[in-house]
Amino acid sequence: MFIFFAKRKKRKLLGEFKARRHAEDDLLTPEKRQQFDALIAEFAASDPRELKSAAAAAEEKMNAIVPPYSWIRNLLDLLIVVGAVAFGIRGLFFQPFKIPTGSMQPTLYGIHFMESTPLGKNLPGFLNYALFSARRARLEVKEDGEVNFLKYNNSFFSDSVIFSVGGRICSLPGGPQKVVEYSGLEEGLQCRAGEVRCDGFLSLGDHLFVERFSIYLKEPQRGEVMIFTTDGLKVGGEPLSASSGFYYVKRLVALPGDTVRLKEDQLYVKPAGAEEFVKIQQLAPRTGKLYSGKGGYQGHLSSMGEYRLFGAEEDYVIPRDHYFMLGDNSAFSLDSRFFGAVPRRNLVGRSWFIFWPFSRRWGFTDRLPPLEFPTGSPVRGTFPVMYKQ
Repeated sequence: MFIFFAKRKKRKLLGEFKARRHAEDDLLTPEKRQQFDALIAEFAASDPRELKSAAAAAEEKMNAIVPPYSWIRNLLDLLIVVGAVAFGIRGLFFQPFKIPTGSMQPTLYGIHFMESTPLGKNLPGFLNYALFSARRARLEVKEDGEVNFLKYNNSFFSDSVIFSVGGRICSLPGGPQKVVEYSGLEEGLQCRAGEVRCDGFLSLGDHLFVERFSIYLKEPQRGEVMIFTTDGLKVGGEPLSASSGFYYVKRLVALPGDTVRLKEDQLYVKPAGAEEFVKIQQLAPRTGKLYSGKGGYQGHLSSMGEYRLFGAEEDYVIPRDHYFMLGDNSAFSLDSRFFGAVPRRNLVGRSWFIFWPFSRRWGFTDRLPPLEFPTGSPVRGTFPVMYKQ
């Protein structure tokens, strides 16, 4: 019975020694490989009844050839493997992105002001940030006086605008343009004591995963929210990437060969080979909410700046291997109305899943109906109804 268990233990140890020899192969010189192999052969020929002393001697000699892994080295090896897998998944399948601007609101939010978080205003600050990427943004004027902007603090972790009202120094989170948008403050503005200029939160915007693989298996469809690069796109003769960044997120509304027309804030599309124009919501039902007039949706505006490609009565034919992209926040979106159709080579992938913050939009993108509030009219660069979400 003793011999049976000794032989079984010996086979197990022999397998471990061979595994170590294989793992160390790239670190061994030809001479050390021969020494390692000789030790394994010597151990294999040893008497099972002398297993303990034979195993100890073999391990001591192996450690003299190649020192054993320390726990630090094991940890580093693990981190390298995990990192390689993570970067592989990121590069081939799911890439994280942060939405920086409001051009796709209220479907996807960039940095934005909220009247409240989903759990109310009394949540501790660290939880507001952890759950909703939200920083408190409240200003109650303490004494009469005018507004004087002093400086803008911008660091890796946060940014804020420092200003004075009367004789008091105050601050609000966000960049200068964003602070002016949600607070209504202006240089020299006269304020009265007790006046509440803003009372809410500033969120860092939606963070989402972009699914990169399926665009090589299935052609993009009208109505899908896509991420693409701005490489080669221009506005007014200037590269778009120089002023607006390398990545964009917009809704694909027309395919190669389609003809598009904007008239009275309605997008019409004539598919390739068709005889008549139809409303985009007939071809892509998911765009129907864009014309609801609720929750911040405005349709597709036809009068947008001097660089637009076509006017209210003009048509635009989408070139081969190109796609027409428009932002859902049509009044404040720099899109294909300005820089033209996007080449297929620029496509990165489909917007897939919002993983932070844990807001109403958390989950698969573009699945929600609009909020039951009228969109209304824009004020200071946004639609105030968007503060509700």
